[in-house]
Amino acid sequence: MASGEWEVPTGIFSIDEKLSKRIIINVPIVTKDSQSHMFEHSLEVQLPFIAYFSTKPEIVPITILAASLEECRILGEGIARSIKEVNYETVIVASSDMSHYVSDDVARRKDRKALDMIKAINPEGLYKVVHKENISMCGYLPATVMLFAAKALGAIEARLIKYSTSGEISGDYDQVVGYAGMIVK
Repeated sequence: MASGEWEVPTGIFSIDEKLSKRIIINVPIVTKDSQSHMFEHSLEVQLPFIAYFSTKPEIVPITILAASLEECRILGEGIARSIKEVNYETVIVASSDMSHYVSDDVARRKDRKALDMIKAINPEGLYKVVHKENISMCGYLPATVMLFAAKALGAIEARLIKYSTSGEISGDYDQVVGYAGMIVK
């Protein structure tokens, strides 16, 4: 979405039109398509957290259905260039679960490989390890794009805040979903 507002039960979020326009100019592969958000829920999961930490947040929602590693690089570096051009504080949020519906042991083993790539701020490594290890991380493309952008913006540190699996709550360790919170700066 390039303009307008995004409404959720907890509030209304304005689209940051200045940044959105810069991204569209800087990244030719980006298209304006509000329908792309129709069946994607990751933004709605993040908005309450964004609202909690910011009094009047503006957002630029971007969804990615499919992308090559090169397209992730182009998008990430284009986002970084756009952020530099608008020249105000911006936070990039990438949303993803980790492994899906595998045993707790398998999830932890596979997810560690992906998390190690994020901690190393290695977008190429994340993209490749997800493919090589067949990790069912649904948002690895946004995470890869975020890492390219963070790298272009000078990020030097990434740390894991917490990792857990659904087994810790449900008690079912045979079919879990992995979850991680990380900060890259």
